[in-house]
Formats: sequence, structure tokens, C-alpha cells
Amino acid sequence: MPALSALLMKPRKARACFVLAHGAGAGMAHPFMADVAADLYRHGVATLRFQFPFMQRGSRRPDSPVIAHAAIRAAVAEARRRCRGLPLVAGGKSFGGRMTSQAQAEKPLAGVVGLVFLGFPLHPAGKPSTARAEHLKDVQIPMLFVHGTQDKLAEPALLRGVVKRRRSLATAHRVDGADHGFHVPARSGRADREVVADIARVVSGWIGSLGS
Repeated sequence: MPALSALLMKPRKARACFVLAHGAGAGMAHPFMADVAADLYRHGVATLRFQFPFMQRGSRRPDSPVIAHAAIRAAVAEARRRCRGLPLVAGGKSFGGRMTSQAQAEKPLAGVVGLVFLGFPLHPAGKPSTARAEHLKDVQIPMLFVHGTQDKLAEPALLRGVVKRRRSLATAHRVDGADHGFHVPARSGRADREVVADIARVVSGWIGSLGS
């Protein structure tokens, strides 16, 4: 595994660290990723963002699961080193979240106590299915699914079924009117930045509940 670029944002009195993986179409510096990290920082949650190898070398083709899983394990190990003593959660946007859950299902990520999915890509657009969620049956830690009601990659009824099947470990937060990128239409009366702030608040609260 080559050295990966990463960004750590750690408040002075951090209470947890989120290993935050990017999606297939944009890297760790994308405004959505940066805004989520900044808002979590204000809530006392550190974030470690990192680049998957494909993004680091400028490719548009996402890494294979084997390579993606190795990158996630390397990032988690770095977070454990840099945020020693803090509880860790892992996950991220779309592809990054799904690769993290696959890695956790295969072999638990050391020190990780929960998974957060920001737009879990349940199926390709226009092809409803839950096949991509089959591995979640092997995840034995709490999971938070944050999803938009207009997400074309996660038909709401199907995602509800996925969450219901893991009801003891899975929690969902619905963002009304948001698409897969968490954009909302102007007629909603909300700005995208407000949506991200709300997502960070929900994620922060959920992380806080893990120790209760």
C-alpha cells in the first residue's frame, strides 16, 4: 500500500474521531467533505480524511475492494495512532462508506465502535436492489445511515427494509428533499450548507450515544 494523503482535524478536547472516506467521484478536499469535517470539529469530533489510491493518482476508476479495504485499514491505524485513547467511528460518503462496511464485515476494524454512512449506495440508479447490503449482516457494531429522500442510489423503501432487518444495530436519519450528494432544491427553503450542518449535528449526537 503506497503512502496515502490525509487530513486530520482534531479539536483540543476531542471526544471521538471519525475516519471519513470520500466517494467515487471526488476526493477528501471536496466541499461536502470539508464542510462535514469543519462542522464535526465544532461539535468536538475529530476527523481523519484520506485519499483512496485511485484518487491520489488521478484516476476516475475506483479501486478494487481489496485495495480500498487496505486503504481504509491503513487510515484507521493512523487514526488510532494520532487520536490515541479516543473512540473511533468509520465510514463516509457513498463508495467510501460501502467499502468501509465491507472491510468491517470481513474483519473488524481495530478500535472502531460504529459506522456512519453518508448516502449509502444501495444500488445503481434505476436498478433497485439490496444486493449491495447483503454483507451488512456480518457487521456487529452500530451503524448510522444518513440518506436523502430523493437519493436515486437508495430507494427509500428498500433502505428502510435494510435498516429494519438490523434494527438492533442500525439507525437511519432522513434528509427530506436531498439527493445522493445531499443537494436540496431551492424551493425547499434550505441551503445545502444548512443540510450539511444538520448532518454533522446528527452524526455528532449519534456518536455521543455510543457510549451510553
